[in-house]
Amino acid sequence: MLAYLLIVVAILTRVVPHAGWWNFTAEGGALLYFGARRPLREMIVPLAALMATDYFLTVFVYRYAFHPAGYVVQWGWYLGMMALGFVLLHSRTTFLRVGAGVVLGPTSFFLLTNYAVWAGSAMYPQTLAGLEGCYVAAIPFYRNDLVSTAIVAGLAFGLPVLLRRFSDAGAQQALAQK
Repeated sequence: MLAYLLIVVAILTRVVPHAGWWNFTAEGGALLYFGARRPLREMIVPLAALMATDYFLTVFVYRYAFHPAGYVVQWGWYLGMMALGFVLLHSRTTFLRVGAGVVLGPTSFFLLTNYAVWAGSAMYPQTLAGLEGCYVAAIPFYRNDLVSTAIVAGLAFGLPVLLRRFSDAGAQQALAQK
């Protein structure tokens, strides 16, 4: 249930206007958690929801023509992030593994999508300097993606552990008082 709720939160953080420079989105953490906690066959649900969100934002918010080919890398990343969660965290969740997922997710998004922008558009010259410029321009977005993924994944994976520890400590204290 929490995995689906986080996907809804991820969609809302994309659709609701962002507050200033922060540009917080719950996508990375939600997809990592979904992959870790749900079976592979269910991954089509968040993929379809995020694809629909991309369509909505492109057509109705940004008022651009929608070209699915322009989203193939991003949609592949959605699946890849869930697969990362499944492979890295499904059978064993540790602080180190969650940390690895938090770093690998936004880093792969940064590398893949910015390369796709450079290679598939006229925004940057098709030179090494143009590729460098594309990556440099995206650093603030990468930073924000890394921070928001860490917050969402940290809460999603960490809060249940903390609650169990407090619950176990309370139960032990109650037994000791008897």
